[in-house]
Amino acid sequence: MSADTTTTPAPLRPSLLILIAVSMINPLGINIYLPSMPSMSAVFQTSIANVQLTLSLYLFAVAVAQIVIGPLSDRMGRRPVMLWGLLLFVFASIGCVFAPNIETLIGMRVVQAFGGCAGIVLGRAVIRDMHAGDEAASMIGYTTMGLAVAPMVAPWIGGHLHAWFGWQGAFAAMAAVTAVVLVFAYFLLHETHHERGKAESATTILKNFAILSRSQEFWAYSLTATFASGIFFAFLGSAAFVSAGVLKLEPEVYGGYFAFVAVGYIIGNFFSGRYTTRFGLNRMMVTGTALLLASVGLAIGLFWAFPPSTLNFFLPMGLMGMANGIVLPSSLSGATGARPDMIGSASGLAGSLQLGVGSLLSYLAGSAYTDLDADITVWPLLYWMLACAAPALVFARWAMHINRKKRGVIRGG
Repeated sequence: MSADTTTTPAPLRPSLLILIAVSMINPLGINIYLPSMPSMSAVFQTSIANVQLTLSLYLFAVAVAQIVIGPLSDRMGRRPVMLWGLLLFVFASIGCVFAPNIETLIGMRVVQAFGGCAGIVLGRAVIRDMHAGDEAASMIGYTTMGLAVAPMVAPWIGGHLHAWFGWQGAFAAMAAVTAVVLVFAYFLLHETHHERGKAESATTILKNFAILSRSQEFWAYSLTATFASGIFFAFLGSAAFVSAGVLKLEPEVYGGYFAFVAVGYIIGNFFSGRYTTRFGLNRMMVTGTALLLASVGLAIGLFWAFPPSTLNFFLPMGLMGMANGIVLPSSLSGATGARPDMIGSASGLAGSLQLGVGSLLSYLAGSAYTDLDADITVWPLLYWMLACAAPALVFARWAMHINRKKRGVIRGG
């Protein structure tokens, strides 16, 4: 007598390492060429404002693309959308290397953005496919702690590539690294979204966005992430020009000091991964936003009391990086968890809002530095950072209030 013991094998799950690898492509695209930005205006014989568009329009394009990428992955699966995104990033990076003018470079950067956004949207979506709630926030924390290695070393590498090969070196490196990640992703990035046959139509996707837009919980968490990361995007849009015009740093030196921010971000994400399941994502988020406000206050105090110096600038920015590492995993997990049946759509919409506002802040903060030979100061950047830090704390408190009220209703029922 025998029994049929055949069972369906459990679906394969992507490893943490491959999620880190695909998620690092976008920060690589943002950070590795930053040390080259001040000199690119001379190379292309254009204004600093036009060079700054290679960053701000990149961020804006990522914001727009995320509206499509999230729902598209709900319909087609995480794996195929991710692979096509990586391939697009490779070809656009090669296009950047051979760009003959600033207009072509800006165009290739926009194409790059559409490929690079797949990693940041789908990395979170894959985690939410496999985990929920505080556990998801913890996993996002560990993942972003790992991928923070890219922005930590990318500006330093980019500064040396600029010294050796000119501005094209950074874009060639983007193409090479992404090609390697694409090969590994093809073999190791397994599908985690197994309900594609039930995916919504385009009309239903728009309805999902409408539903999310009416969710106070979604808005509270999303706006916390938006204003918290807005501080960092304002820094990205201005830091290279502050370093060159105020601190008089060479590109490779600025790239080394950028590690203060990245190391802080790694530490913050370690705290998220280690303590979110113990204290809850709301407490972590409020603590992180309070620390953000403190970091901006410290920078303002140092520049008011002492002459400009690299430590006055980069030490508070390291604290800002740590605070963001604490805030973002919890706020983004809260946003994507507001409607668990719409994870891809929520991830795309939250990320789009985050980067759309970030692109604007990057441009506004960077536009203050139009002439590196003028008597420029750090104050415009610090004022923009302060304008983001205070709302971030307010929205974090709002999210905590909504969550407490929601739990009270559930318990009361």
